[in-house]
Amino acid sequence: MPETATAAIDPDLVARIGAWARELGFQQVGIADLDLKEAGARLREWLDRGFHGTMDWMARHGELRARPDLLVPGTVSAICVRMDYRPANTRMIAQLRDGEKAYVSRYALGRDYHKIMRTRLATLAERIAAAAGCAVIQRPFVDSAPVLEKPLAARAGLGWIGKNTLLLNRGAGSWFFLGELITSVRLPPAIDLIDDACGKCRACLSICPTQAFPEPYVLDARRCISYLTIEHPGPIPVALRAAMGNRVFGCDDCQIVCPWNRFAKPTDEAAFRPRHGLADAELATLAQWTEAEFLDRTAGSPIRRIGHERWLRNLAVGLGNAPTTAPVLAALARCRDQGSELVREHADWALARHASGRGKVSVER
Repeated sequence: MPETATAAIDPDLVARIGAWARELGFQQVGIADLDLKEAGARLREWLDRGFHGTMDWMARHGELRARPDLLVPGTVSAICVRMDYRPANTRMIAQLRDGEKAYVSRYALGRDYHKIMRTRLATLAERIAAAAGCAVIQRPFVDSAPVLEKPLAARAGLGWIGKNTLLLNRGAGSWFFLGELITSVRLPPAIDLIDDACGKCRACLSICPTQAFPEPYVLDARRCISYLTIEHPGPIPVALRAAMGNRVFGCDDCQIVCPWNRFAKPTDEAAFRPRHGLADAELATLAQWTEAEFLDRTAGSPIRRIGHERWLRNLAVGLGNAPTTAPVLAALARCRDQGSELVREHADWALARHASGRGKVSVER
């Protein structure tokens, strides 16, 4: 049986990997070793503080996240890539200010990035295996396994982890997805790592609607709108609902205000273009979707994973923060009459909010 590759087979392989990655639609590629001890220690501290909320799977796989070589035995290097995703002209601030609109995080307006990037990383793996000329252990990841993606990407020279806990890049901001190919081919890791360039800026910390950053570089997921609207399965805490405004799937505020995102470039990827009018949809319109319509219109979308019940739950909160209009009240009545107990509880909260005259929340920028 051929020997598994444990050293660089071709001195030009790194350059060839970079060319293949760009050909496959990735905007940047870097190489990292698998030493994540420091990141693993930070993760353990974060878990000990309970900031993961109901994401128990993060605690279950805590140790594996810092040891990719245990997750995929025999691997020694990580090929890290990024792919831009922000569509052009999505009027983010204008939509956030319009209380009748539904704000969907920009990453979820198009098709699900997981399959797109994983398929392309698999193609990259095939080319590397062919170039190696021997048995190679490889596995692609796109937010799909217990791997500390941002620390790996930072070690690969793709950027630094900012105060909002996202990976930031001087030339691309943070509007990009990350992916990794863990391999047994020993490749030279990045030498020039990117220094933290956040400086004294606190824009991302200050803008957070629910104040989810207890300190710079630390996110309390339990207060994060992305967590509350996507990962959290139960009732959204009443104390946080008003601050959520019209954000019904995810939140981009800390990216919108980040100065480095002035340099972000719109994506050319057709798959990430907005579908079904989600970049400018009204809350009342989306609340009319039946479960069948929800499943049909979110096919191939990241939104589908939350299911129709959570979708209506989120919309009910958004409708509770909307101006008091006939379409808004009618949409809430439908949610209450046709939804589950979880949806009804949020619809009741929203209707009571309108009855008290507190239905509109302004979003100052």
